[in-house]
Amino acid sequence: MHDATPRYHRPAAAAPCILRQPAGPGKPATEWRFRAVDDCRLPTRRGSRYTQTCWRRGRWAAPMRKRAEEIPVRFASPEPQVRLVSAFARPFDGAVAAARTCYSARGIVTAEQVGGDEIDDPDKRRQALERRDALAVDIYRAGHHTVFQHAHFSFAIDRVSRHALWAFFHAHPFYNSEQVSQRYVRVRSDSFVIPDLPPEQKSIYIAALEDAQQAYRTLREQLQPVAAAAFFAVFPARARQPQAWKKEIERRAQEAARYVLPVATWARLYHTISALTLLRYRRIAGQSDVPAEVGRIVESMVAAVLRWEPAYQKILQPPIEAAAVPPRIFGDADLLGEPRRADAFRRDFDADLGDRASRLVGYAADAEGVVARAVREVLGCSHGDLSDQQALQLAADPARNPVLGETLNLTTLSPLSRCLHHAHYTFRKRLSHSADSQDQRHRMTPGSRPILLAHLGNEPDVAYPSLIADDPTARAVFDQAMARTWEAITRLRRAGTPAQALAYLLPNAVNVRFTESADYLALRHKHAMRLCYNAQEEIWRASRDEALQVREVHPTLGRFLLPPCSIRDRCHQRPVCPEGKRYCGVRVWTQDVAAYSRRI
Repeated sequence: MHDATPRYHRPAAAAPCILRQPAGPGKPATEWRFRAVDDCRLPTRRGSRYTQTCWRRGRWAAPMRKRAEEIPVRFASPEPQVRLVSAFARPFDGAVAAARTCYSARGIVTAEQVGGDEIDDPDKRRQALERRDALAVDIYRAGHHTVFQHAHFSFAIDRVSRHALWAFFHAHPFYNSEQVSQRYVRVRSDSFVIPDLPPEQKSIYIAALEDAQQAYRTLREQLQPVAAAAFFAVFPARARQPQAWKKEIERRAQEAARYVLPVATWARLYHTISALTLLRYRRIAGQSDVPAEVGRIVESMVAAVLRWEPAYQKILQPPIEAAAVPPRIFGDADLLGEPRRADAFRRDFDADLGDRASRLVGYAADAEGVVARAVREVLGCSHGDLSDQQALQLAADPARNPVLGETLNLTTLSPLSRCLHHAHYTFRKRLSHSADSQDQRHRMTPGSRPILLAHLGNEPDVAYPSLIADDPTARAVFDQAMARTWEAITRLRRAGTPAQALAYLLPNAVNVRFTESADYLALRHKHAMRLCYNAQEEIWRASRDEALQVREVHPTLGRFLLPPCSIRDRCHQRPVCPEGKRYCGVRVWTQDVAAYSRRI
């Protein structure tokens, strides 16, 4: 090698190569970890700085940087409360009974037969249970997991952060939840996740929570006259009895004010999943944005189920290590160290999005033709019997397909309606954390949601509710609150606070950028819910953007992406609005989607 090459020391082949740099003014303690290979050469310290490269197999290789979040995060706030409130009587026996029924010439195999209930001999009964366990392990290892979907468990969960729900528990399709609404329920001052941090960091964290709560209280009061003006502009007759509508106006103000609250805010919910989903939770819990919180909730869920049915221990797998699956959220992917990279990403994304909340970026040009052919296949018709236009109307027009007007969503069970599965659409979207927490509940329109801290820059990046955006006083309070939140996050980041602890301080208003896909059938149902003027404001605007863009590329299908009142009107159902006393005050069914406009 060249004579100027510095001297190196070689660690033992099996040992990891590690450099540690102590904390300094404004800088967290840092550790560089190098892969332990035979030809790994670690540079010695030169001057007052560490060299951040290593020689490996004859070439320079980038190090893996160990970040503070690899340190286990503990919590100063009370533990989550997890209670199993409903379960199948014999879930494990039932799973094996379902498996055996597939190959039974004697009919349905029962859970009682699997458990050997009718066997008096203790030895033979023990053998029956051993056969049960052996079969369960065998089918589990082979990947035949549908038998474990039959049994479901309902949990009552309290003191779970909204970020944990967004990042993990509601980030997949196989669950059902009903959770407390921040739109309608006031948030108490003691309802937050608090990590157990060093005293100086903890004081910054607590101060940020208190500041957000104060901004929330201020906005709740300041926005009430703003909300009242907007409300009575829609319902002028109601202005004669303002006291009768006081609670409704308070809720509108509260809905906008909640945007300043941190995602550390607690939620409480009923959460129902299958045994299979619980097994998946246990295996992958470490891959979320906040693995410490998610992990302890999942372990509590698992413990509750094992108390009910200990046999699940036979197939329960340990959690995957966080560093074992890409992206290595808590390993060599330094997501917090590059705010400039995050800023560049956001600029590129927003430039592509333009002035829309949702932009159509993918679709099949001949989707209408594909759907029309599927309709003819279902009905056994030729093109001469049924044109493309007629076929599309039979499937997608509520006036021709009354199944679409049913409140109980029957479309996946309707032969004609199922033809609408064949048109697919992909959108790039930007919503606040608060809005996306509702948007992701549409489980048939899945999205690739981000590791949110990877998008974190040095400046506030938030969505504005219209009530706040249109009122200068409220906007000033909101902007100041967001600036102080980002200042606290920056101070904590420089102090070496674990990333998953920082995530909790992000506000409900923080922008989430992602890609979402849906087939027409799922999109139609989502728009039937979200084009309603009572729907969450941001999701309503995104749905309007989507409906108009689908209409541009697929005019026939696009014209039937409608709110519930328009669908009911085409089905000749009365009353046209299904919301009763929650009627929005606008005759939406008489308007074209392009003319839709709302402020509250």
